[in-house]
Amino acid sequence: MTDNRPAWARRIAAERQARDWSQRDAVKALRAHASSELPAEDSMIRQWKRWESGQTPNDFYQPIIAAVFGTVTHALFPAPSRRDGDKEILAASGMETLEIVSRLNRSDVDSATLDALRITTDRLCSEYPFMPSGQLLIEGRQWLRRVVDLHTKSLTLAQHREVLALSGWLALLVGCVEYDTGDRHAAESTRRAALSLAHESDHPEVAGWAHEMRAWFALTTGDYRGVIAAAQAGAETAAHHSVAVQLAGQEAKAWARLGDRRQVEVALDKGRRLLEGMPYPENLDNHFVVDPAKFDFYAMDCYRLVGEDRLARTLAEEVLRAGTDFDGTERSPMRNAEARVTLGVTAAREGDLEQAVVHGERALQGERQSVPSLIMTSRELAAVMRQRYSTEPVAQDYLSHLQDLGRKKPGFLPS
Repeated sequence: MTDNRPAWARRIAAERQARDWSQRDAVKALRAHASSELPAEDSMIRQWKRWESGQTPNDFYQPIIAAVFGTVTHALFPAPSRRDGDKEILAASGMETLEIVSRLNRSDVDSATLDALRITTDRLCSEYPFMPSGQLLIEGRQWLRRVVDLHTKSLTLAQHREVLALSGWLALLVGCVEYDTGDRHAAESTRRAALSLAHESDHPEVAGWAHEMRAWFALTTGDYRGVIAAAQAGAETAAHHSVAVQLAGQEAKAWARLGDRRQVEVALDKGRRLLEGMPYPENLDNHFVVDPAKFDFYAMDCYRLVGEDRLARTLAEEVLRAGTDFDGTERSPMRNAEARVTLGVTAAREGDLEQAVVHGERALQGERQSVPSLIMTSRELAAVMRQRYSTEPVAQDYLSHLQDLGRKKPGFLPS
């Protein structure tokens, strides 16, 4: 039978079952996370049943339910989508590219030109998840050169700082794409340039993302203590910006790989509390915006590493659901790829080699990839394959495919 319940209702039931909780257990956990008295237990159990059947909790209960399952309110109960309005603005900006370039060639710069550059920068950062990396790299570098050239124009002090900040955002974007494609040295140089621009413009958010990139680079090359150092430095620099949430997520991933379960939970809880207290993002597509659904992505990675397979699988399914449109179009192909690796790892650990290979191969097929991150997570599936299925032909085929991908990007070859 078709399950017509809302996605959040199916999820809270799945999350409860993944923890082996009865509905009475769930109510006890709810009471433990509530800051005020709740109704009697039997009444709350009836209420929980109504929620799992699809009756929407009110604003009082939503954040408590999210906290029970270690996530944030808007990841579990999404706010109304703003994507259509964003697309209209970005489309309008794209049609005015020639006019923007014409304005940039003038001797002075007006506020309308800067507004257009802000929208263009936002558009490029919003196309990061799905635009082919080669194309995005070309466009990002072109716009970065154009914006940097504005320093030769007549600018007010405020305009000068704005141009520095826009240069910083574009450098961050270019550096991310360079690293996705395996150009580590160029990516690090670009990251340092972004950090310098952030310091010059006194822009803590750009600086925070430059530290986050350092944490990401360290994570994918196995320098887990370096991840923690970068995450803590970035959090100190940009404590009140959403990048602090992503820094907490990177720190949690590092602790998971170091095998420290307690520090994983501490870092995840820190990120969850920060994100819960922040306003809902205006543009969920922008790569440098931490949307609520991304927190589940961090937690998925950590739970897979610490062996909490049922929780990891539940979150992987949620990441795929949130990252795929109703028509099957993937909004977040790179997150989806790592979710499929997670499903592959949990299937392999449970003895289902066929499903493990299906998920593992599907993860490697996307056109838009972050090769270092994909290989890093795929190493775990490869390790389970070697340990349990080394003589199976289908496992050997998958391992060969993964080795071929690694050879294309020297320095990221899995061991």
